[in-house]
Amino acid sequence: MSVWVAVIATGIGCYALKLGGLVTPQRVLDDPRVRRFTDLVPVALLTALIAVQAFADGRSLEFDAARMAGLGAAVAALMLKAPFLVVLAVAAAVAAGLRLLGL
Repeated sequence: MSVWVAVIATGIGCYALKLGGLVTPQRVLDDPRVRRFTDLVPVALLTALIAVQAFADGRSLEFDAARMAGLGAAVAALMLKAPFLVVLAVAAAVAAGLRLLGL
């Protein structure tokens, strides 16, 4: 029962957040501080997601050579201005190759 309460509460929270964005007055959205905040938040959230996926295993931190090599390959592909799907394929191939070699 508690799982369904969490699912419903999360759904309501997401809907309220989206509704809040729709009903926010334009003068608030035009404020330079709000614009700066909305420009920086997605970058911070994406960085946090990458860090968690790269360095965490469950509830513990761990250094995984295959993950780090995949992340490095993705960064290199991004620096070479590769398309996003190519970046994903390169990172996955490098990590999978190293896992296949036993790393």
